[in-house]
Amino acid sequence: MVEGLVFRGRGDNMRVEAGALSLPLPSPPLPPRASRLVCLVAATVAFLLGVAVGVTLPLVLSTPPLSFPSHFHHLQQQHQQQQQQQVQGVVEGASIVDEGGRGLPAPLHSWAASVAGDSANATDFLPEGGANTTTTTTTATTTAATTTSTAWAGSERDAPDVDGSAALLVDEVYWGAAVEAALPQGFPDHEVAEWRKFTRRQAVVRLQEGCGRMQNRLVTFENGTRSCCRYRQNHDQIQGEIFSFYLSRLLGLTNVPPSALGVVRAGAWQWSGVGSQLALAQWAEERPVVLTRYVEDLAPAFIPASLRPSRRRLHPLTVEEWDPRDVAALAELAQWSDLIIFDYLTANLDRVVNNLYNMQWNPSMMEAPAHNLARHAPSGLLVFLDNESGLLHGYRLLDKYEAFHASMLQALCVFRRATADRVRQLVARQDVGDRLRKMFRRYEPDLQDFLPPIPDKSIKILNERLQNVHKQISKCEKMYMNT
Repeated sequence: MVEGLVFRGRGDNMRVEAGALSLPLPSPPLPPRASRLVCLVAATVAFLLGVAVGVTLPLVLSTPPLSFPSHFHHLQQQHQQQQQQQVQGVVEGASIVDEGGRGLPAPLHSWAASVAGDSANATDFLPEGGANTTTTTTTATTTAATTTSTAWAGSERDAPDVDGSAALLVDEVYWGAAVEAALPQGFPDHEVAEWRKFTRRQAVVRLQEGCGRMQNRLVTFENGTRSCCRYRQNHDQIQGEIFSFYLSRLLGLTNVPPSALGVVRAGAWQWSGVGSQLALAQWAEERPVVLTRYVEDLAPAFIPASLRPSRRRLHPLTVEEWDPRDVAALAELAQWSDLIIFDYLTANLDRVVNNLYNMQWNPSMMEAPAHNLARHAPSGLLVFLDNESGLLHGYRLLDKYEAFHASMLQALCVFRRATADRVRQLVARQDVGDRLRKMFRRYEPDLQDFLPPIPDKSIKILNERLQNVHKQISKCEKMYMNT
């Protein structure tokens, strides 16, 4: 009990006083009816907010994003392609620095479509007088071929306009302008020259297993460029590889990847970084090797259906059975006509002849991918790989395999005009041996003491086989051009 307390006021103004001390008392709570009204209002507002959110949110989430007009997507794709081209341009423009620090532009592949007859300007084969008149006429005709679009984005090209099957053939036995215009460019002369310089100025930083046979190696140079390096204990297959490459250039064929010779020297600046890998590969010192440009994006290549059965043939009547609008397939057939001639001349037994020979154990071998032949998927180029058996080893085995070589040549009666002209000129001049040896001296002056030139016996056989190809062309002309 506290004495001296005085309560003054009433209602909301009531306070307690104790002497000089005065304390206000708290206000009394709301009446029960008012409290219930406030709770009801708050609950009603919360309920309405919940309903609004529950209805609005699904509508917002289900609304599709803004759709841009189709032309906006097209512009966006063009912008992305331009950015990629700019980045690629920066990469492709990078310099390759050789041992002395000088810059060399990185060798690049040109996979764009070309006008037929470009290969006729090869520097290693210069016709005299009017010998190139036919080729020039063919080139001019091909240039006049109307194409819907030759825009290459790596793998896309529109077919030329073709007015019936007549445009596919000229003079009955030669591929026409529409097909020639669709042929991939392959490996032009400037890439071959750049590759030869490159292999002499770049150090090797890695050797790894790959590229076919056991002693071959996949070589990586210091700028990341790769090469299939061919090593053999004897010289025959090294000679076969490099001289087959030279012959392909004489014939105007751009399907063989650029190749150059090198010499293995573990103590030299080019090989000093891979001495232990050379020992592991069991490569001997001072041995010549062939450095071939490594090609990306290769797919298996199959033998055309008309060349698979025992009565195989690639004749004008065969071409007429093809859809003239399928120019890409016809361009591949045209490359096969070059391949048959090339493999017959070199007596290459590691490609189609390999399939033919193995049919005695496996009757479906001709349906399998062709051995040592690949198709560059973006461009459609047939890449002729592994030609080491040509001109020497294959010639020694002609008694065993000549029947297969002859059956492929006799099946062919459609040719590329430029290739046929080259064969005629080589037959007329009888100088294929001199030309091959001259190329060897010009391109490999420092390797004359490490690799012998092509033997006289091989030159003699090559001239005989050139005459056989010429006879086959003449026979087909007589058979079809007058009918």
